[in-house]
Amino acid sequence: MPHYKLALLGFGNVGQALAGLLESKRTELLSRHDVSFSITGITTGRHGSALNPDGIDVSGALEIVKDGQTLDQLSTRDPASDGIDFIQRCEADVLFENTPVNYETGQPAVDHLALALKLGMHGITANKGPVVHAYQQLSDLANMKDRKFFFEATVMDGAPIFSLFRSSLPGANLVSFKGILNSTTNLILGRMEAGETFEAAVTYAQEIGIAETDPSGDVDGWDAAVKVAALVTVLMDIPLKPAEVQRTGIRGIHPQDIQRASESGQRWKLVCSAQRQGDLVSTSVAPQVVSPNSPLYQVDGTTSIVQFETDVLGSLSIIETDPGPHTTAYGLLADFLNAVL
Repeated sequence: MPHYKLALLGFGNVGQALAGLLESKRTELLSRHDVSFSITGITTGRHGSALNPDGIDVSGALEIVKDGQTLDQLSTRDPASDGIDFIQRCEADVLFENTPVNYETGQPAVDHLALALKLGMHGITANKGPVVHAYQQLSDLANMKDRKFFFEATVMDGAPIFSLFRSSLPGANLVSFKGILNSTTNLILGRMEAGETFEAAVTYAQEIGIAETDPSGDVDGWDAAVKVAALVTVLMDIPLKPAEVQRTGIRGIHPQDIQRASESGQRWKLVCSAQRQGDLVSTSVAPQVVSPNSPLYQVDGTTSIVQFETDVLGSLSIIETDPGPHTTAYGLLADFLNAVL
């Protein structure tokens, strides 16, 4: 029976949700997949780090973070000084890299994952930065080391997008896609339809935890652009950086725009799209008015949708309803199982 040592680099909402999911699935993973595991390292920017090659008390770690205490008290080794030191000393078989995304460079997550792969670990991440800035580099390194670099949770959380094309659509070439990939802006636009101001809708999104204190990554379209870049880079095999995506956010949409669209039976959505043109691709993230005959029209709240067109199938849509840290955590768990089974 294989036993896997896991390390969690990043222990915010997603990292904690992953730890809880792993614990809840422990018996099932053993009985259904013959997989056992222990977590030998956890590190976080705000709550210290713990290293224990014999396994960390996960429930205890979750309680410590909840209480605002430091994870250092669970460590049997000197706490890690930074992410690189942590990876070098965690003695893991699998690294879950879940540090905050860097849209411009993908660092330090790129270096974290590269080191983990060089040391013989599988590299799994919910961080979009390494996908758009170092996909080929990390994939080649993973192949060279006979390990996996997986990232299902980077776009639409746990919905099977990358694994769908990797495993279930052999020989299919992606021609185009269109969708709503940023749930925060979709929620904001929906609340503006109900009469709220832009500022009030943003505040609500912050209060329920789906928008950051600085919401610019969402409302200015950067989060959507990096997701478009990830899909194009991986599924179309055309390297694309977020800055190369034609991008317009939702700040310019005013209540009167919302009202006019509503009076004509239409709705505003932040639409992501890509269209292959030979060896090139045209991409866009921009607010658009959609009609009831569009599959995007009925997508409300924090629900997301992407509609794919391939050279061998008709339209294929994936919808994810009300995502959260728990669905992102499942994407990470699925990648773990796909890497080791």
